[in-house]
Amino acid sequence: MSKSALSVLVVEDHGFQRRMALRLLAELGVSALHEAADGAAALRLLRELPQAAGADPVDLVLVDLDMPGMDGIEFIDRLAQQRLARAVLVVSALDPALLHTVQTMARACGLRVLDALAKPLTKAKLEEALTSLRQTKADEEPPTTPQVTPAEARTALETGQIEPWFQLQVELSNGRAIGVEALARWRHDDGRVILPKHFVPLLEAQDLLDELTERMLAQACRHKRGWDREGLRLKLSVNVSASTLDDVGAADRYQRIVREAGVAPSEVVLELTESSLMADAARGLAVLARLRLKGFGLSIDDFGTGWSSLSQLSQVPFTELKIDQEFVAGASQRPRKRAVVEASLDLARKLGLDAVAEGVETVEDWQMLAELGCAVAQGRLIGEAVPGAELRAALARWRRPEH
Repeated sequence: MSKSALSVLVVEDHGFQRRMALRLLAELGVSALHEAADGAAALRLLRELPQAAGADPVDLVLVDLDMPGMDGIEFIDRLAQQRLARAVLVVSALDPALLHTVQTMARACGLRVLDALAKPLTKAKLEEALTSLRQTKADEEPPTTPQVTPAEARTALETGQIEPWFQLQVELSNGRAIGVEALARWRHDDGRVILPKHFVPLLEAQDLLDELTERMLAQACRHKRGWDREGLRLKLSVNVSASTLDDVGAADRYQRIVREAGVAPSEVVLELTESSLMADAARGLAVLARLRLKGFGLSIDDFGTGWSSLSQLSQVPFTELKIDQEFVAGASQRPRKRAVVEASLDLARKLGLDAVAEGVETVEDWQMLAELGCAVAQGRLIGEAVPGAELRAALARWRRPEH
C-alpha cells in the first residue's frame, strides 16, 4: 500500500505540534489526514469517519499521552475496546519507561502499536513508522475471524486436518539449523490455513487438548524419523498442553508415542508456557520430573510473559528457556527490551539452560542476540513454519548465500 492511500489521525492538544505533525505527514505523501485536539473529540471523529465515507477504520492514529481531559492512555484504551483504528503510534516527551508501559498495555488490549516516539517528531521517525505499517499490512491476517464450530474443530482433529508445521531453529554462531518447532495448523477443506488461536479454544472447551498434543507429537516424530533417514538430524520441539501436569500417566504415554515412531526421547523437547506452570507446577513437579527421567528435554516457553517466580523456575527441571518474541522484536533499538533479553540470557546461563530467542525478524535482532551470547534463534528472518514435506526447501532457502 502506498503512503497516499493511508489514512492518519493526529491527536495532539498543542496546536503548533499538531500542525507540524500534519505537515510532516503531508510531505511524506499521506493525503488522508485528520486531526483532533483531545481524546474525546478524536473518538467522535473516528466513529463518524467510516459512516461518512463508507470506509474502514483509519490506518494509524498518532497520539500524545499528556493531554487535558481524557489523557492519551485512556484514549488508547477506548480506541482498542471500540476497534476504531488499525494501529497507533505513541508520541510523547514523557519518560521512556512510561512509553514502554503504554505500548505493552495497548498490545494487551489487542491494538497494534507501531512504536513509541520521543518528541520532537521528525520526518525520519515518521518515515520509519509508516514504512513499518506498509510492510506488514499486506502480511496481516484478514480482520474477520474464521467461522468454525466446535464440531468442525473436533472433526478436523479426528480426520488429521490439524497437522504439525515446522519452523527452523538455527545457531546464531554459524547459522546451522539444529532443530524445528512443531506448530499446529488446520488445513481446511476450502484451502484456508487456520491458526491455533482460532481452533485451540474450541478444542479446549471439549477437553481435547491432550489428544491434540499426542497427535502433534506422533505426527511430528514420524516426520523427524523420515528426516533422520535422509541424514537430516534435527532436534524436535513440541508444545504440550497444561493439562499434562495433572496426568501422572503422561510421561509413559509420551515415551511410548516417541519410541513407536523410532525417535529417542532425548531428541525431543516438550514446551510448556510460563502461564501454565504458574497454575500447575506445584502439583505437576512429579510429572515433569518423570519426563526428564525418561530423557525428554523441557522448555519454558514465552519466558517473561507470565510473571513467574524465580523459585518456581529453579524447582522445575528445565533444560531450555525460550525468550518471548515480545521482548526480542525491536530490542536492538530499545534499551529496556534489550535489558530484559540480556537478563534472561544471563539467568539461563546461571541455571545451565539452553536459550532460544523467538520472533527474530530483522538482521538487527540477529546481531544483537549474537552480541549478547544467545545460542539459538527462530523467527521470520529465518523462515515461517512450513508443512513437513516442505522443510528441506525452507532449509535450502535459509542456506542461500544471499539470505
